Amino acid sequence: MKVEQHNDVAPPVMSWIHTPSFIRRTNVTCGGFTEPRPATEEIQKICDEVKGHVEERTNKKYEIFTALEYRSQVVAGTNYLIKVNSGPTSHLHVIVFEALPGDGGQKSVSGLEEGHTKDDPLVPF
Repeated sequence: MKVEQHNDVAPPVMSWIHTPSFIRRTNVTCGGFTEPRPATEEIQKICDEVKGHVEERTNKKYEIFTALEYRSQVVAGTNYLIKVNSGPTSHLHVIVFEALPGDGGQKSVSGLEEGHTKDDPLVPF
């Protein structure tokens, strides 16, 4: 590439940002939810912690309460939108808010939708 230089103008500065290869790049909209991902042990632990709250809100007891996939959103803490298998053909979409550690780190159910299927997309509500 040829760069024309003028005596009264500073030469162009090129800078490069090096990103280590071990950092995973994801498509995230600033302030938005990530793309759906398979649930991890950490997400299952979150579900285990809030299961009682979900049972109170739905007035049901769940023998099965397994996280299948999730999306996350960083706010002043983290929102988790989780698809939960709650029975042989029953699925829930649950939003759990996890406060920052400095604010106690508590988890609370901030949204809940019943009547979903395994194939329903995980869409913020």
